[in-house]
Amino acid sequence: MEKIPPIAKIYEAYSCIADNRIEMKENMAIVHSSDSKKTYEVKWQENNYSSTDNASFWQGYPGYPVIAVLLLQRKLPYYEECIAYFQNINWHALNDKYKRDYDAAVDEVLSTINFDTNKIKEETQKTYEILKKMEINIKRKI
Repeated sequence: MEKIPPIAKIYEAYSCIADNRIEMKENMAIVHSSDSKKTYEVKWQENNYSSTDNASFWQGYPGYPVIAVLLLQRKLPYYEECIAYFQNINWHALNDKYKRDYDAAVDEVLSTINFDTNKIKEETQKTYEILKKMEINIKRKI
C-alpha cells in the first residue's frame, strides 16, 4: 500500500459495521455515511480496491469504507467485542468539529465508552499494524 490511512479510519469502520451501514455483494459493497447523506461504492478484484469516498479516491489511502470491507472480508482482524460501542456516531460532525483532527474525534468517542478503552486502543493498534503491511492497491477505478 502506497499511503497509510490515519488510525482513526479504523474506528470509523467499526461504526460502519456496528450500524449495519454496509451491504456486501460479490465483488462490491455499498457503504452509507455516518450522517446518512452519502453513499459510497467499494469494488475489489484480487488485491485491488477502489472506493468513491474522498480518502480512497482523492488521497489514495483506504478510507473507512474500504477498511470496513477488509474487516468484513476477514482480511483484517478486529476486536469484535468493542463494535457495539461504536454505534450511532456521526463521524462527519465530529471531524468537522475538530477540523479534521481525527485523533481528537476518536478521543471524544472513546471518552464516552463505558468499556476498557485501553484494550480497544491496543487491539485497534494491532489491526492498524496489519493494515500498514497489507499488500493492497487503492485504485480510482476497478
